[in-house]
Order: sequence, then C-alpha cells, then structure tokens
Amino acid sequence: MSAAVSAHEVRSTPREVIYDDGTHNRALLGFIILSMDLVMEENIFRLCPEGVGPSVTRLKTHNDCNIARLAEQIDGMAEAASILQPQARPSVIYYACTSGSIVIGEDRVREEIRRGAPWAKASTLVTGAVSALRRFDAKKIVVATPYLDEINTMEAVYLEQKGFDVLDIQGLNIEDCEAMGRIKPSFIRDFALSVDRPDADAIFVSCGGIRTLDVLQEIEDVAGKPVICSNQAMMWDCLRRANISDVIEGYGQLFHMDWGQST
Repeated sequence: MSAAVSAHEVRSTPREVIYDDGTHNRALLGFIILSMDLVMEENIFRLCPEGVGPSVTRLKTHNDCNIARLAEQIDGMAEAASILQPQARPSVIYYACTSGSIVIGEDRVREEIRRGAPWAKASTLVTGAVSALRRFDAKKIVVATPYLDEINTMEAVYLEQKGFDVLDIQGLNIEDCEAMGRIKPSFIRDFALSVDRPDADAIFVSCGGIRTLDVLQEIEDVAGKPVICSNQAMMWDCLRRANISDVIEGYGQLFHMDWGQST
C-alpha cells in the first residue's frame, strides 16, 4: 500500500492544478431541445466549430406535435434555461423548435428564457430561419414541413407577416414527433425538391426534428438556389450572435455569409 494511503483514510498529495479555458474558449452556447427529439442534439454538435461549446438541456414534452401540445411547452421554458451551465453562463440560449416558436410566439419565448437566464441573449429557432432567409433577400419562398396542416396554416400566416410571399407550403401531416426523426433523408430531399417552383427565391425546409441537414447540400445543388433548413439556420444565426463567423463547408451557401443584420 502507498505511503499516502492508510487502511482508514485517503490523503491525496497536494498539487497545483493547471486550468485552461476549456472546450468553449471562443463561446458557450445554450440550447433547449424537446425531450423526444432524435436529431437536434447531433446536428448542434456537428455544426459547432472548434472552441465553441454547446450546452444542451431537454424540455419535457409530449410526443404529439399539434398546436395544443406545442403551446404547453412554454410552461417549462424558464426552468430549462436556468439549468444551462448557470456558472459558465452561455452567451446565447436558443429554444430549438420551429413550430413551437411559431405557436407560442418569439417574444413570449424570449421573455421566459430571460426569466430563467437573464445574462443570455435569448432567441428561437424560427427567428434564426427568418434571419437566414432575409440574409439572402428572399421574397418569394416555398416551404416543406412534416407538420399537421393546422401548424402549416399558422406557419404560412407567420411567414407572410414577416414579409415573405409564401408561394406554397406543403406538409406531411405527421403528428408523431419521434417518427419525424426517422424520415429517410432521401425522402426529405425529394419532398423539398417537389415543393420548389421556378419563381421561388429560396426553399425553406421547416422542422428541427428531421434529418434535412444530411441532404441540404444535395437539395441546394439540384435546386440551384439557397436552401434554408431549421437547424442550419439556427446554428448560423446563433454563431453569428456569439460573434463566431467561421465558414462551415457542406451545408449550403448560408455558412459562407456573415450575419449582416439583427432580427
């Protein structure tokens, strides 16, 4: 037995511990994601450059994706924000749900995030999507979603209120959130391209719980126009809000753009 250890008591040798800035020496970002989501967390980590640390917490949510259930998510928002590294304090905290952002409302979500984490810049996934579309000066857009048509109707109104001409919005009428994460990326690619129109300035694939990121570059290459998907837009917007302007290859034109504006 070591001289430093007796049979009754452990006594560690004193050491001078050396610290550095950790995994988030450039920025620490916070994300509130849904409890049943299969996609979002992996996408966040995939799109974080070196030196940017993502901190993720789960919001307890139901598997049914409809207006009533989405509206309930505001109830746990402040508490979820409060447990996102409260000592390290993320510079930006995002509510990572497109449809929930629309149903609850951006201002209400931001208010609750700030109540739980008053030190952070608060934002929502749909805020990032709008910022990305505006960065391309897109006026006429088409939208593909997995949502029920009751949600698609709200989204069309929301986007029109933001100044976009929604030429078409098509949904898959899926209510099962977990099932959304299992939609084949090749199907998402073909679905998005089927919604496109020659007069559309951009394609928006809406929903953070589907694997659009896996095929986004393919969609953009075939369509020959900007393609915005929820998670790509959120990460671009979030990184720019944190003053991180890295170019990330393979996920469309967006990551080659600076922020250019505040939304």
